Amino acid sequence: MTEVSRHSARFRLGGLSGIDMISHALDTYRDRMALVSSFGAESAVLLHMAAQVSKDIPVIFLDTGKLFAVTHDYQADLAARLGLNNLRTIHPETEDIKTEDRLGALWREDPDRCCTIRKTWPLNRALKGFDAWVTGRKKFQNTDRKQASGVQTQDDRLILSPLLNWPKPDLDAYFETHGLPPHPLVREGYLSIGCFTCTLPVGAGEDQRAGRWQGQAKTECGIHRPVLNPAA
Repeated sequence: MTEVSRHSARFRLGGLSGIDMISHALDTYRDRMALVSSFGAESAVLLHMAAQVSKDIPVIFLDTGKLFAVTHDYQADLAARLGLNNLRTIHPETEDIKTEDRLGALWREDPDRCCTIRKTWPLNRALKGFDAWVTGRKKFQNTDRKQASGVQTQDDRLILSPLLNWPKPDLDAYFETHGLPPHPLVREGYLSIGCFTCTLPVGAGEDQRAGRWQGQAKTECGIHRPVLNPAA
């Protein structure tokens, strides 16, 4: 895709949200668009929308090796329920783990580096060949995401956030209207669900992602920022 057509696509998609953005993006990018999902607290909404557009959209599920066991169960159940035909589970490279995190304690010593080898590098590899990818970010989740745009560029790809401006009550209503199952940990106060090593329940009045890397300045894993993998 040329730079001119890339900017044109960005302009057309910028005013859309929800299923409309996904549908128009698929028309534009076809097999060069993927959806990246954590199968977390609210992932079912975006995945349901995508399945209504096409059950063949590539859905990339990043298994860091430190996910809650119940997340794996939820992922299998939801993918089957929605009929996702192109689910791609990706993992960190064995050699990266052996070299960087042999004891599995890097999350405690250097959480940014842990996210890099377990999330950013694997996703960079998985996105090769794609011109756009869809994410489930929402502005209400934390102060950092309030600055995001529905269509952004990173590493010469578009990042599309169809739910960015959706308020929480609208998401809850969508769950109810379409009979979608919530992630089992939501009822226990986990409003944003990542690795079990770095995720805690959220307290009353806190940001939705306050349970992630609690007590640290870190608020994002880094997949929305370009990180060079010298081995890629």
